[in-house]
Amino acid sequence: MFKRLLGCVREYKKPTIVTLVFIVLEAIIEVFIPKVTADLINAIEDGVATQDMLLTRGILLVVMAIASLSCGGIAGYACAKASAGFAKNLRHDLFEKIQGFSFENMDHFSTTSLVTRMTTDVANVQMSFMMLIRTAIRSPLMLIFSIIMAFWNGGSLALTFVVVIPVLVAGLLTVARFAMPSFRRVFKKYDKLNESIEENVRGMRVVKGFSREEHEKEKFGAAAENIRRDFVKAERIVALNGPLMNLCMYFNMIFILFFASKFIITGTGPDIGVGQIQMMLNYGMQVLMSLMMLSMIYVMLTMSAESMHRIDEVLTEKSALTSPENALYEVRDGSIDFNGVSFKYSAAAERYALENVDLHIRSGMTVGILGGTGSSKTTLVQLIPRLYDATEGEVLVGGVNVREYDLDTLRHAVAMVLQKNLLFSGTIKENLRWGNENATDEELIEACKLAEAHDFITSFPDGYDTRIEQGGTNVSGGQKQRLCIARALLARPKILILDDSTSAVDTKTDAFIRRGFKEFIPETTKIIIAQRVASVEDADLILVLENGRIAARGTHSELYATSEIYREVYDSQKKGGENSDEA
Repeated sequence: MFKRLLGCVREYKKPTIVTLVFIVLEAIIEVFIPKVTADLINAIEDGVATQDMLLTRGILLVVMAIASLSCGGIAGYACAKASAGFAKNLRHDLFEKIQGFSFENMDHFSTTSLVTRMTTDVANVQMSFMMLIRTAIRSPLMLIFSIIMAFWNGGSLALTFVVVIPVLVAGLLTVARFAMPSFRRVFKKYDKLNESIEENVRGMRVVKGFSREEHEKEKFGAAAENIRRDFVKAERIVALNGPLMNLCMYFNMIFILFFASKFIITGTGPDIGVGQIQMMLNYGMQVLMSLMMLSMIYVMLTMSAESMHRIDEVLTEKSALTSPENALYEVRDGSIDFNGVSFKYSAAAERYALENVDLHIRSGMTVGILGGTGSSKTTLVQLIPRLYDATEGEVLVGGVNVREYDLDTLRHAVAMVLQKNLLFSGTIKENLRWGNENATDEELIEACKLAEAHDFITSFPDGYDTRIEQGGTNVSGGQKQRLCIARALLARPKILILDDSTSAVDTKTDAFIRRGFKEFIPETTKIIIAQRVASVEDADLILVLENGRIAARGTHSELYATSEIYREVYDSQKKGGENSDEA
């Protein structure tokens, strides 16, 4: 996992190495400053310090301080560049991985969980990376160098570290151990918090329509309170680091001052001067601060371990759908064949969503699909562009099994307008060119005329340059549907699938759209899923689905004569339409 994550450093290896080099130099310089200071104080105490010595040692200390500051500054700049670049690459790799996911993979992760992983979790890992290449190098070096210098120059006074270090290490590890479970729980609860926010924002109209604002506030408040409670519990434990640090620091000061004073007063023990005492206090502070920083690194890494694992889950997820090695890069025509196809959404599912489907559609045909909610109409058409793979049997497009095509090639040949029409923030032109980024203005207009969208677009003050808000909230449902149809037409597909995509337009406009399809894209196979019989009445073939099976098939006249389900739907809708007209 660490190897995979560190692979995201890539082009930022140089600033990472620069950080490490200058951090080492900073630590080396800092650890010698107390030694130079102690020698100067001892010389003054012994009365052997000359003016030249004071000036020379003073200049040396200033140079060392400036050098240490410069090394720290360069390391800080390089570290910021490296960590920000690492996070950028990590987000890029995550986003690229998600783009390659099939619907099956997306079902494995919730949308809000993926958002949390790309934001909060990446931020945590970025912070850990920054601490690893800077603090996690500096602190151990300072710890080791300070202890060596303390024993080398302080003699028996350095024995204080034999007591202080184990106590501080044990205390810090204990604090981290009890705090970590709370931190781990927090990250999982972030998903629920983000889910509450996303649902509320997306469904704002529904929330207001049912006056459920208070309910949503309570739900959000409960999620926020859960996170607050876990953070408070963890922070209370982590807050013990401060008192523990102070305890060890003051113990260190008392130990050094007590024994140093005793040695000086009694004249027993090693020969100790004021400078030596000051040096030992400085080294003691460096040791304790290094341990404190290491404890912070430990806490941060433990906190980030869950984030690393969640990110790694996405990076190691293998797409359920991939292009074969010797993939085909050309779709001959829009013919479609289902040969003994059965499908279920997961291996653990108890029942099949589709069962024993045999279907043969010639290129250029118009096929209508009717069926009640849950009859698997959408599931059937999603097998054509390999949004899912058939569990049993085979699906052929252009006479070739869809598994043999390059995925991009297949999906460019099959344009889908899904039930949930989605427009992106940007102009109408930019949205339309999702279907064909190289489409000319004339091609945009032609596609919009086919989709009966041209008239309402030109009624806007900015026409095709009108800006669409996020999610298409500033256009009506019918306008959104027609723009999505125009976008699909611009792809010039061999197969066009409309999944209940004209439900928000009136029957007259629906009829105009279908007539335009017949006249301008006769060679394109058109599959229309609809609730209204009128939308598929003139289709070459109509399928009636029930419980994942094709219950009936034929033309309108054939089905009206032979299918009770179709006849009931047609009569009920026709009667409803007549009543509506009379009203």
